[in-house]
Amino acid sequence: MSPMQDKVCVVTGATSGVGLQTATELALRGARVVLVGRDPPRGVEAVELVKRRAPKADVAIHYADLARLDQVRELGAALHAALPRIDVLINNAGAMFQRRQLTAYGLEKTFALNHMAYFLLSDLLRDRLIASAPSRIVNVASDAHRGVTLDFDDLQGEKRYTGFRAYQRSKLCNILFTRELARRLDGTGVTVNCLHPGFVATRFGEENGGLFRLAINLAKRVAAITPERGALTSLYLATSSEVAGKTGGYYEKSKLATPSAAAQDDETARRLWEVSARIAGMAPSPG
Repeated sequence: MSPMQDKVCVVTGATSGVGLQTATELALRGARVVLVGRDPPRGVEAVELVKRRAPKADVAIHYADLARLDQVRELGAALHAALPRIDVLINNAGAMFQRRQLTAYGLEKTFALNHMAYFLLSDLLRDRLIASAPSRIVNVASDAHRGVTLDFDDLQGEKRYTGFRAYQRSKLCNILFTRELARRLDGTGVTVNCLHPGFVATRFGEENGGLFRLAINLAKRVAAITPERGALTSLYLATSSEVAGKTGGYYEKSKLATPSAAAQDDETARRLWEVSARIAGMAPSPG
């Protein structure tokens, strides 16, 4: 029997690219897979694709715009109601926006989708993950985090904004969040790790238009790897016995890697947690 047989795995950003490939591979290994997507037509196609590849799989889908914290909360409640246990949560959804955009709640969209959704959904499912321990949280970050630091006076790019810099900082947030959440979950049986998937040929960047989109698509044709390869490290962290009990790490090509110095700053990680908790309206918790 596969070690993933009947494990319940939630994968965000699962209707295309790395997320869809990850969900499909988990289903092939016998897991019960819960996809999270934003667009119902693509969601239906994704579920059909997974079921074609893994005919015996138990596959479900929930919809939410993860850039909106109200919909993240609704998703958390829906997953609580639907799932008596959660063995693996893979925070995969993300995007890059060339132009600074605000959500309905006044958050910069890259920060909201790429960081706050990870932060809030993990917190909302925390008790279910602890009750299901040993369980795992896997956060898809990026090597793009290198070369930037967090500016808490301009965390959401209100003073200065470029799309790639906002994306870099959101990926730095992913790694810092992973370290701090791992610390806070120490002893619960829930591990938290993050990864660089590689530069993958997916729908990434298609939210933008004009020359920016053309440049991204050209780069994909020249240098990108396939979603199949891009999903390997997510799958490794979600399934491998080699990382059982290991937590707080940053992985690349299924091996522990060293992130930037800024990504290893535990004081910054704690401060980011506190700021994120205030944004999410969460009650203060002991640190």
